Amino acid sequence: MNNYYTEKLGAQKLFQVYETQILRVKQYLQAEIDFVKKNLSKTQSVLELGAGYGRIVRKLAPHCNSIVGMDISEDSVVLGREYLKDHTNASMVVMDIHQMEFSKLFNVILCLQNGLSAMRADSTVINKILETLAPGGMVFFSSYSDKFWNFRLKWFEEQVFKGLLGKIDYTKTQNGVIVCQDGFKAMTHSPEDFQKIGEQSGYPYHVQEVDESSVFLIICKK
Repeated sequence: MNNYYTEKLGAQKLFQVYETQILRVKQYLQAEIDFVKKNLSKTQSVLELGAGYGRIVRKLAPHCNSIVGMDISEDSVVLGREYLKDHTNASMVVMDIHQMEFSKLFNVILCLQNGLSAMRADSTVINKILETLAPGGMVFFSSYSDKFWNFRLKWFEEQVFKGLLGKIDYTKTQNGVIVCQDGFKAMTHSPEDFQKIGEQSGYPYHVQEVDESSVFLIICKK
């Protein structure tokens, strides 16, 4: 399970995940990008964790000074470099968040679309993310709103139909957790989980619902 995105759901398969025909899911994906975009400036350096093939990186590149997409899947990063070839301020790197090392600090760090759960990030990883954030910078974490559950489940069913995931185990799929028979397990961070992370960070933070589909935790490194 630790290498699911490198072994089973990288590159072109991940690309297919986002070619959804579910309009409400498309709205959710765009709403996350729009929320971040309005908080960016052209002077900032941005890092996106779990960037896949650079879907979000490409959309945010025109709105910041520079942006780096980091992903554990080498195949996804190779695809991403081609996907971003026309954006000179955007780049992709292969890196495991659990061994993350950069020679610079970033003004904004993004861990979107349930990234903390997908990467199984613990308090050590979260502290490392905050250490990689420049003074005065902001980190954006997002997960799913409870209000989005039915659409999220439909999206996963669509992925199963495409052959991207194993069949859903409906006996274990509940309370924000989706379990597939091939070992895939998608968790969720609740607003209470984000409150706890924010408090433990020691920095100013707030938790905000966006579009009745996402819950964001924004930490400011003041």
